Amino acid sequence: FDPNIQKVSENELKEPTDKRMFVLAAALRQGYTVEKLYELTKIDCWFLEKFKNIIDYYKTLETVGCGTITFDILKKAKKIGFSDKQIAAAIKSTELAVRKLREEHKITPFVKQ
Repeated sequence: FDPNIQKVSENELKEPTDKRMFVLAAALRQGYTVEKLYELTKIDCWFLEKFKNIIDYYKTLETVGCGTITFDILKKAKKIGFSDKQIAAAIKSTELAVRKLREEHKITPFVKQ
């Protein structure tokens, strides 16, 4: 299932399958509300809202060019959990370029313990 190509089927949202998370992502990208998705899936609204935040931020990244991504945008993307590869795909750049930019801004991974 490709969330960028396929049209969302409400039956695919209702049926719990291994592809359902991708269908949820596509539905959010196509403008489905959290309330509508809850009606169809009965997935907790808290989780759907968190999922929507991730999709919304990915859409924000898509509007930013690789030459215009700011420290704050990059830092928030990393804080949310996006990989360099995902950020690169969203801003139409390369993983290496994103890693280099991240290192220039001294944004480094760390583990909370």
